[in-house]
Amino acid sequence: MDTYKGRLEVICGSMFCGKSEELIRRLRRAEIARKNILVFKHSLDDRTTLEHVVSHNGTKIRAFPVEKHTDILKLVTPEIDIVGIDEVQFFEPSVVATILELVDKEKHVIAAGLDLDFRGIPFGSIPPLLAVADSVIKLKAICIQCGNDAHFSQRLVNGKPAKFNDPIVMIGAEESYQARCRECFKIDLNPKVNYEQKQL
Repeated sequence: MDTYKGRLEVICGSMFCGKSEELIRRLRRAEIARKNILVFKHSLDDRTTLEHVVSHNGTKIRAFPVEKHTDILKLVTPEIDIVGIDEVQFFEPSVVATILELVDKEKHVIAAGLDLDFRGIPFGSIPPLLAVADSVIKLKAICIQCGNDAHFSQRLVNGKPAKFNDPIVMIGAEESYQARCRECFKIDLNPKVNYEQKQL
C-alpha cells in the first residue's frame, strides 16, 4: 500500500476560467478538514491586493507574496500539510525544483496558473509541472465573442489584439484580457511558427 504523502496537483487554463477560485475552494476544504495550509503568490500580481489570492468572482484567501520561489521553502515549516501557489507561471522555470522538493518533504502542493501565454504558447514553468503532476485540472472559460468554450487569453492594447512580439508578462484583468476560443483568438503571427523555429 502506498503511504507516500507528497502530492502535486496543477490547476490550469486561460484567464477567467476559475483557476484561483478552484484553488481557493480546495484550500478552504482542506481547512475544514483541519489541515494546515500556507498560500503563496508572486509579488508581481498586485491587481487587487498583495496579501490575498483573489478570484474574479471576489472570493479570497490570505497569501504570502514572494518574488523568488526559493523563499517558499524558507516559509514552509514542518507542520504545514498543504501548500497553495497561485499564478505559478510568473515564477522562473526552476520553481519546478522547489515544488518537487516540497513534494519530497511530503507536502501536498496545489499550483494554479495559465497554461498558455497571450500568444497561445505554453507558459513558463507550466508544461514541466503538468508532466510531473499527480493530477491535472484543466478549466475552460467562456469565449466573450461567441460563447463557446475558451482556452486562450486574448490580450488587448487600445482595444486591438496585442502583437506576438510584445512582452510576455503584462499584469491585467478585464481591461487588458478576454477569454477567447481558438476561432476567435487573434494574433499577428501564428503560434505554430514558434514550434517550427525551435525545430530548425
